Amino acid sequence: MRLLWRPSGFLRRLLKVESYRIAESESLIPLAWTSLIEKLNKAPGIFLLDQRRSFSTMPEIETSQNQDELFSPPSHVRGMTKLDRTAFKKTVTIPVLKVRKEIVNKLMRSLKRVALQRPGIKRVIEDPGDEASRLIMLDPSKMFTDDSFEELGILKQLNVSPQISKYNLELTYENFKSEEVLRAVLPEGQDVTSGFSRVGHIAHLNLRDHQLPFKHLIGQVMIDKNPGITSAVNKINNIDNTYRNFQMELLSGEENMTTKVRENNYTYEFDFSKVYWNPRLSTEHSRITELLKPGDVLFDVFAGVGPFAIPVAKKNCTVFANDLNPESHKWLLHNCKLNKVDQKVKVFNLDGKDFLQGPVREELMQQLGPLSKERTHSVHIVMNLPAKAIEFLGAFKSLLDGQPCGSERLPIIHCYSFSKNANPAKDVQQQAEAVLDTSLDACSSVHLVRNVAPNKEMLCITFRIPAAILYKNQTLNLEIAVPEAMCDMECCHDGG
Repeated sequence: MRLLWRPSGFLRRLLKVESYRIAESESLIPLAWTSLIEKLNKAPGIFLLDQRRSFSTMPEIETSQNQDELFSPPSHVRGMTKLDRTAFKKTVTIPVLKVRKEIVNKLMRSLKRVALQRPGIKRVIEDPGDEASRLIMLDPSKMFTDDSFEELGILKQLNVSPQISKYNLELTYENFKSEEVLRAVLPEGQDVTSGFSRVGHIAHLNLRDHQLPFKHLIGQVMIDKNPGITSAVNKINNIDNTYRNFQMELLSGEENMTTKVRENNYTYEFDFSKVYWNPRLSTEHSRITELLKPGDVLFDVFAGVGPFAIPVAKKNCTVFANDLNPESHKWLLHNCKLNKVDQKVKVFNLDGKDFLQGPVREELMQQLGPLSKERTHSVHIVMNLPAKAIEFLGAFKSLLDGQPCGSERLPIIHCYSFSKNANPAKDVQQQAEAVLDTSLDACSSVHLVRNVAPNKEMLCITFRIPAAILYKNQTLNLEIAVPEAMCDMECCHDGG
């Protein structure tokens, strides 16, 4: 039966179902449909498509019951700071459909829209009063509308009565989502932490001040509700600009911080408490990797544990990877062997400036020298240390001796930075220009990597280093072609 007009006000109260009182021994009670049809027949302004005693709609069990509250944890858990899972028990009344057990599988494919979906709850259960039947649990929010059971055709085809019954369902902690648990526990109206960065088996959170009294509970909830997570940590200070790691506090779970991650089909292992790793940079790692072609050369100044160096080396490129952090250096060597590129990556443990003015300079003198004029591969230099990388651009000033190479052979720099400016792309370009003492208008593009925080962006400026900057005793020539790789990138000049 379809209602072509939805009642409200006193008519809604008039149409409330006359259900029997649920006794302690009863878990399944038919609704009084006969009484309902009599009231509908007398109600003006309501037209029924037919007068059959089997219905495709279900009136509200309790019209005033808020559906969000129905599947919310009990109110008495508010303010809990030590997780007590037993305190989350709650009984709710939901609609169920009785069907023959032999047609359950076939019918469920057609009832996906209205079937109940809750963590840890079976959508089909045994009928306590009939071994030959099963009860399909239905979503109350889908069954309290005037278009309930749009699937009436399949029910008729399988000879299933659309009569709905009520069922008392006991919910426990396992049946609530992490966001529902935290919203019920934290002070009302406060932000809820349900997201985190996953690093292998570790959930990395960045809690706000109002969440700190609940930090251990939050950590345990994250472990409970996310399969494979066995440790939850909270960052307690900003990233150290020297080694790019930060202090963290174990909120819950095991203390083991040595983890394994998969990114873009490569495997990385490291001690998360001692090195830098950000899973949100996966797309950026892939973007830079795609810019290089087989045979190209990459200098990775702040390589970390290898998320740029290893994928590039797999493309049959020559890679020089450096990191000042001894732990990063150790895991970089390990990951190169793990991914079978240790013969293609030369690894260094130097300060970024020393790396540029030492191994990078020596290699560039060979790569760009007169004996390599027939060279067709490109040279890329990645500088992923957003807080300080632009300061290292000064190391390129007068780095090389001799006659400059052709402009198309000059190294392409990919330098990362943060900006809180209203025009972050222009701001990053101006930062780089201030260090190099030259304009980059003719030879640069800026790519927005990600939003780090409100009003704080991470960006990458890419440019071909001018010969007048790279070589000693040269006159600046601003007519430098923009490299093809940069033209393919998203250009954000002047906010464009």
